Amino acid sequence: MKKEFDFVLDKPIVMVGLMGAGKTSVGRALARRLGIPFVDSDKEIEAAAGCSVVDIFAMYGEKEFRRVEQKVIERILDTPPAQKVLSTGEGAFITPAIRQMLLQRAVTIWLKADLDLLVKRTNFRNTRPQLLHADSRQILAQLIKERYDTYAMADITVETKDESLRKTLEKVEFAIKKHTQKREKNG
Repeated sequence: MKKEFDFVLDKPIVMVGLMGAGKTSVGRALARRLGIPFVDSDKEIEAAAGCSVVDIFAMYGEKEFRRVEQKVIERILDTPPAQKVLSTGEGAFITPAIRQMLLQRAVTIWLKADLDLLVKRTNFRNTRPQLLHADSRQILAQLIKERYDTYAMADITVETKDESLRKTLEKVEFAIKKHTQKREKNG
């Protein structure tokens, strides 16, 4: 049975934040609850390129990856239906042109997690180009320092904890409801 919500979506919802914050798992669960499509921008980039994000970084560098990422995200936003949930890679919202596009055309949600949780969730994965062959705690601490002020520009911030997906999803739904009511009130 489809759940009824106290808010109306007129734009895509875009999940932003660092790797391990829960963008994909929360985004997928949110889309399922809302009965709308879920899209993972990294998976779309891999499908378009015919290779993994790790390989794209290794072969072409971050600058080329960000160029492709911008085109793919723009295509996702332009593709019907308008109502969808999009999970982005951790660097997408940091890129000024992508951030501007997302802030204009979507409701952005920053899933904010502390360092310990990010380290716990990203250990033992070989799909994170920045963490390969590196001290993940040190890299993530540096990324927090460099990027959290930019992520704070998102429309909505939801603090994620070491909690159930259901609990985080409830917090996200509440934040969306609050945001849409504020937008309606302000016209």
